[in-house]
Amino acid sequence: MSETDSIPRIGQVVRIKQGREAGQYAIILKLLDDRFVLLADGEKRKYDRPKKKNLHHIEVMDYISPEVQNSLLETGRVTNGKLRFAIDKFVKEIVTDLMKGDQHDGERRCN
Repeated sequence: MSETDSIPRIGQVVRIKQGREAGQYAIILKLLDDRFVLLADGEKRKYDRPKKKNLHHIEVMDYISPEVQNSLLETGRVTNGKLRFAIDKFVKEIVTDLMKGDQHDGERRCN
């Protein structure tokens, strides 16, 4: 999934590609315009102080947290614990499955 063919949605998990927090996961809290979003992870970047990030500097993952999305759409707020829970759930379910698949892809790599 690339930046051009995917429209980011509230509650969607992203991987940060540029900046100090590169390689970390966060959740989209708000779409500011067609170029910027607000991100938080509930740990270093709390809900009260989200990070404004350019869409070209994030990789949108194919996973939307239903808990976070429902909370944001119903009340307009989400707890930091819920953000941490959603990211942990994503990492445990999706990322570890991808890593297991990479280990058994049949290729041998020599460094």
